[in-house]
Amino acid sequence: MSFMQAIIVREFGGPDVMKIEQVPDPTAGAGQVLVRNHAIGVNPYDTYMLSGNYATKPPLPYSPGADAAGIVEAVGADVTDVAVGSRVYSLGTSTFKSYGAYAEKVVCERHQVHPLPDRLSFAQGAAVGVPYVTAFRALHQRARIQPGETLFIHGASGGVGLAATQIARSFGLTVIGTAGTAEGVALVQAQGARHVLNHRERGYLDKLKELTNGAGPDVILEHLANVNLDNDLSALGFGGRIVVVGNRGRIEIDPRKAMAKDGAIVGMALWNTSPADMSRAFAALDAGLADGSLTPVVSTELPLAEAPKAHRLILEPGAKGKIVLTA
Repeated sequence: MSFMQAIIVREFGGPDVMKIEQVPDPTAGAGQVLVRNHAIGVNPYDTYMLSGNYATKPPLPYSPGADAAGIVEAVGADVTDVAVGSRVYSLGTSTFKSYGAYAEKVVCERHQVHPLPDRLSFAQGAAVGVPYVTAFRALHQRARIQPGETLFIHGASGGVGLAATQIARSFGLTVIGTAGTAEGVALVQAQGARHVLNHRERGYLDKLKELTNGAGPDVILEHLANVNLDNDLSALGFGGRIVVVGNRGRIEIDPRKAMAKDGAIVGMALWNTSPADMSRAFAALDAGLADGSLTPVVSTELPLAEAPKAHRLILEPGAKGKIVLTA
């Protein structure tokens, strides 16, 4: 029997409950693909799940993580369109849609594996899954964005925010983003945002009003609703939509603000995506990755054994792209 390294969680808690262990190599069954991971993406929800208080509570022990990229090592019966040796990125594992990827090797269902263009590194491939599908679903399937509209991304320098910037830009929207550092502001600008505001500066939402000639944005993508949602309602344009993709607590809002503008607050959870909508999202994303209109941004690469450090980093303010573990 051969073995690999994987991050194993045997009790819920903080980052330090993650330990690297030797576990048996997995094998691909019928309709499955075995991938030798070279990079694994870290997402904020990984840290929430680790606490044991997230909507998804895995049975112990488990390995966190959903995003990965690597080389196909083997394919099971009935898989004829994926070749051994292919470069791929993946979202989810064969056993679990939202965890199981913090390992040197993973088994995926065929539909969870997608081609990784040669122009992208494995680290960039590991930055696609959760951030880009979340951004695509939030914008196209929940907000129903239209070319010519204005999108305000409240927190644009993280993985989802940068993905949304690229997706919206390529679809003909005017993008206005925020970041919390000068480096983050520059990064969001480099990805195609027309304007970028520093959300740590007093009165930054007044500038948003000026930038939209007093009309307000058509769509707001919100990453920290427990802090920003009521202010988003004040800033929103008439008939606008706020899509909540992140939240860490409760907030009091004034519903009259939504009523006065015929505004809508729309929730979104990636794991609610139907198979049909997931397929549509990947069709669009794979095309964008191939033609160069979508290019993931990686800020930090750490060895798999340093997963606890990655979990501490991802919750710090001042995001500048994706944090990735290398295997």
